[in-house]
Amino acid sequence: MALAVAATVFCGALVATQSRINGELGRELGDGYLAAFISFGSGFVIMAVVALVHPSTRRGVASIVRAVRVREMPWWYTVGGSAGALFVLSQGLTAALLGVALFTVATVTGQTVSGMIVDRRGLGTMAPKPVTLLRLVGAILAVIAVVVAVSPRIQGGIAPWVLILPVAAGLGLGWQQAVNGQIRQASNALTATFFNFLVGAAILGIILLVHAIATGVTVRAAGSPWLYVGGAVGIVFVYGYAITVRYTGVLLLGLSAIAGQLAASLIFDLALPVADHPIAPATIIGTVVTFVAVAIAAIPARAPSGASRG
Repeated sequence: MALAVAATVFCGALVATQSRINGELGRELGDGYLAAFISFGSGFVIMAVVALVHPSTRRGVASIVRAVRVREMPWWYTVGGSAGALFVLSQGLTAALLGVALFTVATVTGQTVSGMIVDRRGLGTMAPKPVTLLRLVGAILAVIAVVVAVSPRIQGGIAPWVLILPVAAGLGLGWQQAVNGQIRQASNALTATFFNFLVGAAILGIILLVHAIATGVTVRAAGSPWLYVGGAVGIVFVYGYAITVRYTGVLLLGLSAIAGQLAASLIFDLALPVADHPIAPATIIGTVVTFVAVAIAAIPARAPSGASRG
């Protein structure tokens, strides 16, 4: 469990890294839709090559397709990438506007709430877990922390969708991690990662096409090569989540990932601040309060007084 939590914290730090990369790519390209497609599309290309050259992944893809076709597995287990597509799209559209720290705090709310819902209801082979008072208090405190953190941006005239989109993306993450974990159990983590990027790239490709038809797309290259590694970074944390969710459950996975995201995102915003968006004291306070919320929600419930007797 300790190893799974540590790995998830590291994956969370990679999520914040991807947020900075995709946010900057969207700004340099002048098009968040194109940046999101490049990130997910490059990840899919890598995973397609892996599926071609790695026999167990190729067999895993075939087995999942067969399981869905004969209805041994619900088809919607394979579309977790749709939530990933929304998350990456929100990175490209809003991360550069909000700053990575504020973007991460916004996704924390949705991720914590969705983790509680999925754990409470269960999914597939994941047994339901009770919503304890401590988990409920932690979730509510996380929402309060987000309100505190985003207050400077609300006063600064940020459009509501800029705040709502990353919260909605966070809501989808818990479900995405759960269904990817189900595919991993039925095959392997690389197969889950392949389906994640296949679906996400397809959805973002359609969105980009509609966007191009409606407004047009001006194609220009970003100046820094590192801005194109967002897809590769995404592969690492999607793969990691698909493995660790089996041991942590969705809520603890989300909480551990949040800790990594917040730690890395504040470092990014302090060391490499986004122009015209300095970190406000309220953002730091909100982030700290979110850590407190994570700690409270992670406290295990006490066993009944007679549980250890007899």
